[in-house]
Amino acid sequence: MSTAARASLSRAALHASLGDPVLESIGFLNEVMGRHPDAVSFAPGAPHPAPYADLDTARYLDRFLDHAAAAPGRTRESATRLLYEYGPAQGLVNEVVAEALRRDQGIDAAPDDLVITVGAQEAMLLTLRALLADPGDLLAVADPCFVGITSAAAFLGAEVVPVPEDHDGLDVAALAEACRAARRTGGRIRACYVAPDYANPSGSRMQLARRQALLSLAEQEDFLVIEDNAYGFTAAPGTELPALKALDTERRVVHIGTFAKVCFPGARVGYAVADQRVGTGHGSGEVTLAGELARLKTAVTVNTPPLSQALIAGMLLEHGGSLAEPIRTRAALYRRNLTHLLEALDREGAGGVPEGVGWNHPDGGFFVLVRLPVPADEALLEAAASEYGVLWTPMAPFHVGGGGTHTLRLSCSYLDPDRIDEGVRRLTRFLRECAHPGTGPSRRYGTSRPGNEGAPK
Repeated sequence: MSTAARASLSRAALHASLGDPVLESIGFLNEVMGRHPDAVSFAPGAPHPAPYADLDTARYLDRFLDHAAAAPGRTRESATRLLYEYGPAQGLVNEVVAEALRRDQGIDAAPDDLVITVGAQEAMLLTLRALLADPGDLLAVADPCFVGITSAAAFLGAEVVPVPEDHDGLDVAALAEACRAARRTGGRIRACYVAPDYANPSGSRMQLARRQALLSLAEQEDFLVIEDNAYGFTAAPGTELPALKALDTERRVVHIGTFAKVCFPGARVGYAVADQRVGTGHGSGEVTLAGELARLKTAVTVNTPPLSQALIAGMLLEHGGSLAEPIRTRAALYRRNLTHLLEALDREGAGGVPEGVGWNHPDGGFFVLVRLPVPADEALLEAAASEYGVLWTPMAPFHVGGGGTHTLRLSCSYLDPDRIDEGVRRLTRFLRECAHPGTGPSRRYGTSRPGNEGAPK
């Protein structure tokens, strides 16, 4: 075939979601990390690898097979065959997951109220696809917000409405005003995404009264709450708060969860608790929203790999149908890391940082936000990586409303204490030398000051 006959595509001719600034920023961050492997990276919010050493995947599979083979009419051979076949779109291990949710989070859901997904990200995508049916259906999110949900909305061409938050999470009064404003323009808030416990990226946490106020508003304004509870397990003992779904008496909450943080991310197993009833309009009664999400899933991933589901279910069964024990050890690790990061920032910062530099002090989760008097943009990130050997995440992509230009995010989840200490030393030196308007290193990509090439060793 001649060269002239080969297809050539223009980005402008492809779907607009490919131009999402969030995707551009993620690509740039990954590229910088690849070019500076020796830098201390506070960028990824990935789980710490230490617990992986205790994983016994063969034992978990055997434990699941014992459980599956005990079902009426099933043999060990037929149970084993489940691992090699496609399996049901709604999930293979719903009963085990439902029991764990009841034990660990007080969420009372029937197996048919769940759909098991390829990570929480698929659960978000399916939920948005199902709920945002018309152009006037809007998604409200806290500002700042996890980029996974806003990217999913962009992928679907859905409009997102930012709602301000404070230390106690999403501002419910501002959300009520957003609902009224949407009606005035012929639209409606169809769903509101929140991470009530130690949200990514802000670390905010909704107190009980605000959780109840949000549920009341959802009933009053007739929208659904999409709850992402990835970080609630990091709460210190005695400070736990009920998930929104555990408080939900009117089926207003779609609860999305993941086993990435509390088991291991490589399994790629998440879930949605969607117990809302959906009238079919065909005289055949009602089905669950979870069942409808499973129907959509057949057009996306078909099913969640049975081997992955079996590993997670086996891990749950190995611990008596609950993750309370492994959660305790993992939560302690993340609380240690967060405390260590905050203490290191306070200690190193006591030596002096430029005016306008400061950071929040969340009580849990993976993240700390640092405010700067200069833009925390890609150019400054390039300088931090190439000249100081430290990486962080710019906050602007997390702000649907256009803020966050002078804030960066630090993640402490993946690092050990000694690397946190070294990273904070590099970071505070960077802040002292770069966080003054009009001063600092070259902001041309890929350049370094003479005598300070590359990352410190």
